[in-house]
Amino acid sequence: MDGVATRLVLPGLAGTAPLPALAQAETLMPMRGDMLGVGGVSLMFVGLVVFAATTSILYVRERARWQRREGELAAGLEAARGHQERVEALLAADRQVVISWNGPKADAMIEGDSGFLGQHGAGLALAYGSWAAPAEAKRLELATEALKERGEAFAFTFRTRTGNFVDAEGRPVAGRAVIRLREVGGERARTLMLETELSRLTADHAGLSALLSALPQPVWTRDRDGKLSWVNAAYARAVEAGDDRAVVEGGLELFDRAERERAARARAEGRVFATRAPAVIAGQRRIVDIIETPTPAGHAGIATDMSELEAVRADLQRQMDAHAGTLDRLKTAVAVFDASQRLVYHNSGYETLWQLDPAFLESRPTDGEILDRLRTERRLPELGDYRSWKAEVHAVYTAPRASEDWWYLPDGRTVHVVASPHPQGGVTYLFDDETERFTLESRFNALSRTQRETLDSLREGVAVFGSDGRLKLSNPALCQLWKLAPERVSAAPHIDELVGLCRPLFPEDGVWTEIRSAVAGVRDAREDYRCHMERRDGTVLDCTATPLPDGATLITFADVTAGVNVERALTERNEALEKASRLREEFVHHVSYELRSPLTNIIGFAQLLGEETIGALNEKQRDYAGHIVRSSGALLAIINDILDLASIDNGALALDLGEVDVAATIDQAVAGLQDRLADSKLRLAVEIAPQTGPLRADGKRLRQVLFNLISNAIGFSQPGQTVTVAARRVGGEIRITVADEGRGIPAEVLEKVFDRFESHSLGSRHRGVGLGLSIVRSIVELHGGRVEIESAPGTGTRVTAVFPPEGLPISDAAE
Repeated sequence: MDGVATRLVLPGLAGTAPLPALAQAETLMPMRGDMLGVGGVSLMFVGLVVFAATTSILYVRERARWQRREGELAAGLEAARGHQERVEALLAADRQVVISWNGPKADAMIEGDSGFLGQHGAGLALAYGSWAAPAEAKRLELATEALKERGEAFAFTFRTRTGNFVDAEGRPVAGRAVIRLREVGGERARTLMLETELSRLTADHAGLSALLSALPQPVWTRDRDGKLSWVNAAYARAVEAGDDRAVVEGGLELFDRAERERAARARAEGRVFATRAPAVIAGQRRIVDIIETPTPAGHAGIATDMSELEAVRADLQRQMDAHAGTLDRLKTAVAVFDASQRLVYHNSGYETLWQLDPAFLESRPTDGEILDRLRTERRLPELGDYRSWKAEVHAVYTAPRASEDWWYLPDGRTVHVVASPHPQGGVTYLFDDETERFTLESRFNALSRTQRETLDSLREGVAVFGSDGRLKLSNPALCQLWKLAPERVSAAPHIDELVGLCRPLFPEDGVWTEIRSAVAGVRDAREDYRCHMERRDGTVLDCTATPLPDGATLITFADVTAGVNVERALTERNEALEKASRLREEFVHHVSYELRSPLTNIIGFAQLLGEETIGALNEKQRDYAGHIVRSSGALLAIINDILDLASIDNGALALDLGEVDVAATIDQAVAGLQDRLADSKLRLAVEIAPQTGPLRADGKRLRQVLFNLISNAIGFSQPGQTVTVAARRVGGEIRITVADEGRGIPAEVLEKVFDRFESHSLGSRHRGVGLGLSIVRSIVELHGGRVEIESAPGTGTRVTAVFPPEGLPISDAAE
């Protein structure tokens, strides 16, 4: 290769060019022969050739592959365009809208024509409420949210506001939420329309059937052959059948044969059958109006009971007769003339007022004939021109409205005449004898003068205000009490002006405001108002505002200064007495507690002595120990009663309410008194009614009540008598009665038996401190009950504790 110029031809280049590097190497080779041989240069050249060839091959192959890929992409693009055209053609084939979302938060893509929804903008298709009914719009919104959020598919058909039917279908497609709204047309739309109309007609038919079934009148339908096909419940009741099916199956007819034959002829002729005939309905004979009319399926009929209408007509006639009778009993004279001015009706008052012959009135005389006869008998006003006056009287027959007049008769009577023309002609006269009224008016005026003088003589200030708030009537005492000038009062001042005159003596605005409200009528209801006025000058007045029937208001001021001073003295005395009573109760309460502790010790030691636990006792010592125990026990019971009363007074006694067996409680109370019954030689009778039942009460306090009542009965009974304890339920209340056959209680003592420390032996051996019945009443009232006592000398005593049906509520008992 020495001396040979080497060129490298690369594929794709325009020509060849010598390689400078090889030329330089060729020049330098002789100089470096020892370092680089011919083999190295050849190897380098071969490598370059291989590299160039490989690069050219790769370029050619890649270029061919990309050309194939470009062809495939062009074919795919053409296929996609064809698919898009087919999809658009498919969408355009039906009136529909397709809405899609690429994600829950993505904007909606809307394709298609939304004109069938009644919307002219595609974006309004999502405004469901604008083209769908509210219920369907809500349903669509929920289904859309479920599809977008959870991918739940849906499909249903509904109706738009314009009446079109729309198929709504939603489902997830390739990760997108897609909804298609398509208008239903053709046969399916007509089918849906018919189904809707069928549903409406079915509902209407059901409503009409229900209405006919509920009617109180018998209703029926017949087929084309005249047989009953349906009846309502009223028809079944009318023929006394079990139900409508039994009527139809049995062919039970409501009417007699004659009416049925006439109805059959009307059906054959195709006309409406209507008549009024008797019929037996539910066992009673009634008068009914029957109507049966042709229908497309046969005939339908209804029977209306007219018996009540006939009864109403008869009743109306009776009422008219009664009204005529009422007019006959009126003092007002009534005369009715027809259009020809002849008398057609008069009452007995008319005949009595004018003292006319009944036969003459029954002949139906004219109005002029009656006036002429009354003038002849001097029962009409004496006038100079009778003819003109008569013409004026008869002018009412053509007058448009009623007229009034006063007739002053020669016998001194005054008659008020009201003439009322009839629209159809004629006149009704009303004659009222007002002579007595004028007499009463004269007497009233005299009475008013008497009342005026009476008011002027009263010491109380009196003021009467009209409905306009101005003073209408007053007496001199009003001016004296409030130091008012008579000329100011006589000028009929307004209530506000009068208050301003009285305010210097009594400046309380609240009281004056109430008085103004009572006079002006601004309150919700007109009612009395009373107040107490303590004026600056020391005078005390009682003010009363009373509404009068005519809208006026009467205000009185009474000077009660002396009475108030006495009342204050009595109040102070009463407060002092109440304070003394409280001190007494506190003292008794304190002393009772102080006595209870040592008394308990005495009882304990006496019981130890009586039981001979510390040594034997002789008979007398045992007797003394027993007396100590009994006396101490009685004293302890008295102290306990005092403590109970003190607790009740302070509100500290709480009830432990529960279900209490009345019979068992009575037995427990009697068990502690058996010794006294035996010692007093008394019989005990216990009567418990079976319906008594349990009682909601405090069992311990109920025993205490029974113990005290039975102890009292024993104390006031004589040997051989009977003490009765009875319990029964009356009207929900439980009544427990303890009765004895003792001397009884006088009326003057009976009023005080429940007072504390009131003790009356009434000739018996009973002695006590007077606390038993007081404790009984207090405990029973704590239970919400009451105590009743019946007694009279010689008849014994009955004390009854009455407890409410359910007992006292727990919350009230705790309080």
